[in-house]
This record gives sequence, C-alpha cells and structure tokens, in this order.
Amino acid sequence: MATPVLFVSTSLWEHYGPQLSALGTFDTVLFTPGERVAQADLDRVTVACLSGDLWPDWSGSFMRCCLDIPHLDWFQTFSAGVDHPVFAAIAANGARVTTASGAAAVPIAHHVMTCLLALAHDLPGFFAEQQQRVWRLRQLDDLEGRTVGVIGMGPIGRETARVAAAFGMRVIGMRRTITGDEPCETWTLARLDELLECVDDLVLAVPLTDDTRGLIGARELGLMRRGARLVNVGRGDLIDEGALVDALASGHLSGAGLDVFATEPLPPTSPLWAMPNVIITPHTSGETPLAAARAAGIFIDNAGRYFRGEPLLHRATF
Repeated sequence: MATPVLFVSTSLWEHYGPQLSALGTFDTVLFTPGERVAQADLDRVTVACLSGDLWPDWSGSFMRCCLDIPHLDWFQTFSAGVDHPVFAAIAANGARVTTASGAAAVPIAHHVMTCLLALAHDLPGFFAEQQQRVWRLRQLDDLEGRTVGVIGMGPIGRETARVAAAFGMRVIGMRRTITGDEPCETWTLARLDELLECVDDLVLAVPLTDDTRGLIGARELGLMRRGARLVNVGRGDLIDEGALVDALASGHLSGAGLDVFATEPLPPTSPLWAMPNVIITPHTSGETPLAAARAAGIFIDNAGRYFRGEPLLHRATF
C-alpha cells in the first residue's frame, strides 16, 4: 500500500507517534490549534483521527479540515457517539468512520452512580447549606434495594449495570434486540412503558437515532413512580427537556443528573440551572485520563489493522 498520510493533533503525535510509527510508515500532517493547515497538505491526507485533546475548543476547526480532505480513506474519532451530521458527511465523502466505543464506559458508569448517590444522599442540599453554615438533619435514601432501569446495553449501559448491581440495586436493562449475553435482566424497547412504571431510577445510555429521539416525553415521565430519579448520559435529545423541567418542578421526579442537553452549552436561561434537585455537568462524564488513554489505544489497534488490511474495530454505519 502507498504510504498513509496521517492527520492528527500535535499532542496526539507527541504522545503516541512512536507507537504508531512502530506499526508501519506514516507521513504526517499535524494540526496545531490556532494555526492554519494548507490545502496542499490536506490534499495528501488519507487517515485522520479526532483526539480528545481537541474537544471542545478545536474540534470544530479540525472537523472542517477533514471535510476538505479529498482522499480521506479512514477517520477515527475519540468519541463513542457519531450522531452529529459532520460524521455522516465525512462518511458520505467516502471515508470509513470508526469510533472509540467503550473507552469511556467506566468513568461514565461511575458518573451515573455518583449522581444516583448524590441525589439519594441530598448532596446538592448539603452543599447549599454548607455555604450558608446551616446544620439540618434529615433522613437519607438507600440505593440498595432500589430498581434501576438502564436503557441502552452498549459498553456504558453494561458497565452501569455491573456497578449498580454491586450497590445492591436490582437492574433491568433495555435494548432493541436481546442478545443473551447482557449482564442483567434485559427487556426489549417494546416494554418501555412497563419498565417506566416499575423503576425507582432511570438511566439513559442509549445512542441518539431517529428511533430514540424524544424517547422520554411527558407521557413517559408521567408513567414513572412519583419520587423517581433520572440520569442522562446519552444525548440531550433523548428527552423532552420542557417536560423534564415540569416533572422536576412538580416533584413527580425527585431529582435528575444531567450530563447532556438538547442545546450545549446549556443556555443560561434554562430553568434547569436553578433547580435544587438537578445535578448539571457539562458533557464531561467520560473525560478522564484513563478514558483518553483507552481511546488512543483503540486508534493504535485500528492503525495496526489498517496496515495489515484487516477489518477495523467499531466501524460506524450511517
């Protein structure tokens, strides 16, 4: 094969260039934040990798460059989700698109449990009272014995199910098609109403597709037990955000942990900001050093497969 020309950030190449070079010969075009990449260089590129060090400040600039690459054969992203239209556009230009599915599953599952624990133990309330130097006793909730529904049995959902079970929770997974190797009792999406009616906590860890957009609306929230809690680490558009605000304001839902939103950054005018029973994080649940290292490892593994002419891991379909 002709020598591949790799388009990556300077940071990724500095950290992993020796490992990539050990797999075969690469020419490189480096993306340095704030510097222009000449079209003549982009014309040479055949392989590109969007790494986590570019997100969010420079990912847009990098992706615009990728859309201008005429001979891109393979594009790797550090993320698991590829619902943004830019990924489909790159695929439409003829590139194979692969993801880092599973790289951030552990920290995201830990984030889910952090939110569930914080809501059960009213940490938002205690933090507010700490600022006011208020000493107020109240009873806390257990996670043990609660039923949690996990919609989405990909790597994140599976790890969430495993950790939740270790806390003594009853876990019911949900996915489109049951494969039989799920780590917990699992139902199909056809039983969504039944799941909503029986869970104490609901976790959304499913990809955003045409079928899952608006999966949870006012009707679905109304089916949930009064006092139930919800954590969303999937995509903001899985939920009708206005209906969620109403359910939280009325007390029908007692709390929510939200890492993703319909509009990001979350607008300052959103009522979610002022709700004392909501934990807001800025789409960062998987942003840890170990997750970044695993994402790089997936790229390196795929690079070896690329040189050997083997199928690439985690190829996305559009």
